[in-house]
Amino acid sequence: MAMIPNQLPRLAADPTGRSLGLDLPPGALTGPADAPYIWSGHGAAGPAAWSALRPAARTAGLLPVLLGGRWSLDEWELAPEAMSDPADHEAEEVLAGFWEANASDEIPGSAGWPGLAPAQPCDADPDSAAAAVAEMLTEPGFWLEDARPALVPARRSADIPAVMGWTGPLNHENDVARLCVVLRSWEDRFGARVVALTFDQLVVSVAAPPMTPEEAEALAAEHFAFCPDTIGQGPHGGLREYARTGLLDSPVWTFWWD
Repeated sequence: MAMIPNQLPRLAADPTGRSLGLDLPPGALTGPADAPYIWSGHGAAGPAAWSALRPAARTAGLLPVLLGGRWSLDEWELAPEAMSDPADHEAEEVLAGFWEANASDEIPGSAGWPGLAPAQPCDADPDSAAAAVAEMLTEPGFWLEDARPALVPARRSADIPAVMGWTGPLNHENDVARLCVVLRSWEDRFGARVVALTFDQLVVSVAAPPMTPEEAEALAAEHFAFCPDTIGQGPHGGLREYARTGLLDSPVWTFWWD
């Protein structure tokens, strides 16, 4: 995978990251000593962490992400060497393949792949929207309140799972780069950003969500193809109900793979 110059090895000698213009809390690097693929904090991020990490993108090419759940990274089965490059794939081709493989079994009466949903006008700054979502999800009482801060040497937010070698969707797709190209498309069409990962969950902020039922239903087909468990085993019911309750004017998309 084509990667930007990796600044993470500098944190081995400079754990605070001050030479990179950062002020990091105690943390650790994961990966080979000469090419680690993630830095993660030891403690909970807290609502202010995302904004504190944002300068890393500008000064060091390191993108923030929150790591949730009780499992340590050693238990996540990360495999960056097994992932291809998102640039090697096409978003619509990936989604159409998943749709054809799953829709007939999971969605009674479903027709062929309906195509990509239209892009939404984006008046908000996607990175500011991501910061707001990260702050909200790490507030006390929210489900990511114990999430740890992390930095990944990725060119764009959509590539974070592939650079890390995240295997959360393994039962659906074992090359997460194929899902990352869809995330790239959502970045372009909806101002999406990868905000958080757990062992098997992905949380995405959305700066330009669908604003009408028709727009949301068009996008729901993409979400089903991307992660059938979100609809098939989630609380939303069918595609139309999922579009209404999970997508319409929603600033957060959450995916879970069984």
